[in-house]
Amino acid sequence: MQLGFVSAILPELSLAEVARIAAATGFSCVELMCWPPSKAERRYAGVTHVDVTDFSSAKADEIRGVMADAKMSISGLGYYPNPLTPDLEEAKRYVEHIQKVIKSTSQLGLTRMNTFIGRDWTKSVDDNWPRFCQTWKPLIKFAEDHGVRVGIENCPMLFSKDEWPGGKNLATTPAIWRRMFDEIPSMNFGLNYDPSHMIWQQMDYLQPIREFADRLVHVHAKDVRIDRHKLNEVGIMAHPNQYHTPKLPGLGDVNWGQFFSTLGDVGYRGPVCVEVEDRAYEDSLEARKASLKQSAVYLRNFIRDQGPLP
Repeated sequence: MQLGFVSAILPELSLAEVARIAAATGFSCVELMCWPPSKAERRYAGVTHVDVTDFSSAKADEIRGVMADAKMSISGLGYYPNPLTPDLEEAKRYVEHIQKVIKSTSQLGLTRMNTFIGRDWTKSVDDNWPRFCQTWKPLIKFAEDHGVRVGIENCPMLFSKDEWPGGKNLATTPAIWRRMFDEIPSMNFGLNYDPSHMIWQQMDYLQPIREFADRLVHVHAKDVRIDRHKLNEVGIMAHPNQYHTPKLPGLGDVNWGQFFSTLGDVGYRGPVCVEVEDRAYEDSLEARKASLKQSAVYLRNFIRDQGPLP
């Protein structure tokens, strides 16, 4: 496996600066964010370390050169919008940009890009299904044609009032993943698996690794703490932000020893990227850099890095 981090935590830094920090901190890869250059619509969104809006072979060469200078690999390109939003014009923009990210992934000689399925949060899973099929069957065919595997993060995007009641990402549970992969059986369609999202849903985060081992495209290392004293006050029907807190690896409820041993047992040999969403480390750039160093030191207890990504 290769230990990396998600570049969204360093939005004010250039690609070269991100790569140098990654190397100095002990990482071997970075998931690079590819939002269209614009104002962020939510925390950790709107970050652009690779601008794919007008990509070219020259730009690909430049990016490869920057990463090579730092002796750093790219785990994949990341872009996490809601391509099933009920605003069809907005959804069209998201889908078109996902295609650009897929194409740029191929131009860079990479094989992974990560995103969300999306969801109309006012509708049930069944009522979202026709849009899912209409949107994602051609997107996965596009990915196949470019030799790219799409990793869908399992974040429900159901944390606050504007995402209530259904959340803005359909791919949240094993039952839904099975249905999705039955509908689109392509092996270019898989998971960017994050155990923290299973924790606050009160679900087993190890069993999906075993069942969906061949669908693991990419892995996020994020921890979460269930604040039981808050949960006891508001219950599971409250907005999840009222009773859970994202944390750095080792500061929450994920058993990282079991997590990595299970990944190893099923034969996963890809990137595992720290995703920092811990507000205790967000008050300054130095604090966020410290969060990456702390995460790297901690996770090195569980991972034997196999070197640069192929």
